[in-house]
Amino acid sequence: MIERNSEGQALDLNLIRVIRNMVDALYGSLERDIESYGLHMETFQILEFLYNRGPHPIQIISDTFSIPTGSITYVVDKLEKKSFVERQPIPGDRRKTNVALTEEGRSYFDHIFPKHVQKISENLSYVTDDEKLELIGLLKKIGYGISNRQADAAGKGSNPL
Repeated sequence: MIERNSEGQALDLNLIRVIRNMVDALYGSLERDIESYGLHMETFQILEFLYNRGPHPIQIISDTFSIPTGSITYVVDKLEKKSFVERQPIPGDRRKTNVALTEEGRSYFDHIFPKHVQKISENLSYVTDDEKLELIGLLKKIGYGISNRQADAAGKGSNPL
């Protein structure tokens, strides 16, 4: 870990403010886009998950988004009433069901998802592809560094032997 002087710490604080403001602006834009389709963020996330990854049990969806299963069940119930998803039995386990997009749900998402991806691209069009690749690398470096330090502090760091 690098020791930071007051100048370095001021730079760190400025970087955090810039990241927070950018994330607020980006996610605000994306949330407004999602709402323009009459959806809430959680609903869109579940539809997008099922659209790209196929049928999954509610527990897996809940774990993926760190949303309580009761909340996921509520959203799935609402999507089921709109005929966007259906529950499918899991062979061999009568207690669990998969949630899957219906044809109507897939058709709906086929219509809105490309528009949403276009909105993401518009929001990120202020930097070049090379800058995006560089930013991805830098953000991963920060994220992995934080994760490794937390693991080391918890005594779960990797053993180099």
